[in-house]
Amino acid sequence: MASTAPVKARTGSSRERTSTHEGFLVHRGGRWMKIAAALALALILLYIFVPLPPGHFGSTWLGYTLGTVCALLILWLTMLGVRKRAITPGRWSLKAWTSAHVWLGLLLIVVGTLHSGFDFGWNVHTLAWGLMMIVIISGIVGIWLYATVPAALSENRYDSEGAITEKQMVEAIRSLDRQIHDAAQPLDPESAGLVNRSLEEDPFAGSFWNRITGKYPRDATRFASSELRRMRAYKPRHADDPLDKVDALLTRKEAMLGRMRRHLKLKAWLQAWLYVHVPVTFALIAALSAHIVSVFFYW
Repeated sequence: MASTAPVKARTGSSRERTSTHEGFLVHRGGRWMKIAAALALALILLYIFVPLPPGHFGSTWLGYTLGTVCALLILWLTMLGVRKRAITPGRWSLKAWTSAHVWLGLLLIVVGTLHSGFDFGWNVHTLAWGLMMIVIISGIVGIWLYATVPAALSENRYDSEGAITEKQMVEAIRSLDRQIHDAAQPLDPESAGLVNRSLEEDPFAGSFWNRITGKYPRDATRFASSELRRMRAYKPRHADDPLDKVDALLTRKEAMLGRMRRHLKLKAWLQAWLYVHVPVTFALIAALSAHIVSVFFYW
């Protein structure tokens, strides 16, 4: 009896660890993926085999049913933001809610498209469907980003000397700036001017496009480094040349700047998709409201 207790404890602990590290896409063995797939198949079979009167499919009993389900599902999916602010473990944990949000959101492609009866045109009804598809596609992009970016962020933090945080990256750049300032004191005015451009540069400066692409064409550090090397090529070399030390420090700063900007780029990508997903969701709700009003009052 005594020998079996530790085994049970280890087994339970192992299951707990497995559950903790289980991704939201396959939560509870992919329960919501299976539910969404089964519902999608059932709705497609209904659309194909249920006899319906000719005319607009959306105005049939099945069309109205699918439209109602679609509208209620859209409203429920928008509640994820509210759910994130509530901490409640258990059956409807945030992971379970997120899993349902993803798979039922994908189910909307089938529900919304079948509700339309593939009758598209330049009207508010097609506008609602188009906005719904943009929201779903941006959500898929968000899933891909959350599946890939954290690993890239972690990889960018590590080098031969170990891990480094964003704060430590900034401190390293400031430390290099102090060393560059001291090393540049003996330089001629032209060379010192180039170095000062690097020292005065704000490492966080740049537009949203610069951050999201990771491209900084007006990088003062890279410009100073390349110009000093070009100038050195036309000057005689001698021992203890201060340009050698400045060049080495600028090279290190350029590498650290690149590392920090990759970090900021990855973080920006984790946020950028929301700038499409959230506003278009509100536009979808407005178009959906107009669609419902036009159907019941003007159709």
